[in-house]
Amino acid sequence: MILDLHAHSIKSDDGRAKVQNYCQWIKARSIPIDGFVLTEHRQFDNESDYSDLAAEFGVTILKASEVETEYGHVLVFGVTPALQASFDFGSINLALKDVIKACNAHGAVAAPCHPGRKRVGMSAHLEEYGVPQGVRIVEVFNGGSRDNEDEVAQRMATDLGYLGIGGSDAHIVSHIGRCATRFPGSIHNEAELVAALKAEQFEAVTFREGEA
Repeated sequence: MILDLHAHSIKSDDGRAKVQNYCQWIKARSIPIDGFVLTEHRQFDNESDYSDLAAEFGVTILKASEVETEYGHVLVFGVTPALQASFDFGSINLALKDVIKACNAHGAVAAPCHPGRKRVGMSAHLEEYGVPQGVRIVEVFNGGSRDNEDEVAQRMATDLGYLGIGGSDAHIVSHIGRCATRFPGSIHNEAELVAALKAEQFEAVTFREGEA
């Protein structure tokens, strides 16, 4: 099963895509993914129910979050009410160690995203803050990466022994599915996604031209 683990809808402050339009684009363009995860910025969308859309278009639609730490942006999978109560998702000054600690305590997974990006990527902060404890997974294919940002991320992952995931980081409809993550089994809800990530059996993939 292939899931795009990093996408934003109009629920995010800079998102311009409606979830229904993502679904329509995937089907109309035969994008080779089975679903996507909405990782809205600095929040978890407790309100939206996409089950009808998922059934209509035959895609898996899951929800997660993207939070901000001193090491840059971090995807959080497996968000629960207890996890939401453990730290302020809306803060732009979270400590990565606190996010990881909370995720570990509440059965979630934290994964730094676009780590090769300046300012908002983890690699840009290693010299100042050192290698953080508790990171196991980072994003190595990001659909919004420019220049050599993914190469920096992949090199960092190799050097530090991290596992890699992929996501489009889509903010507009046509970017969905540029990068994704392949899992050996089916995933239909957030709990199954967390279990699959913790099982450490997955592969980052990209569908951008000229890459593999």
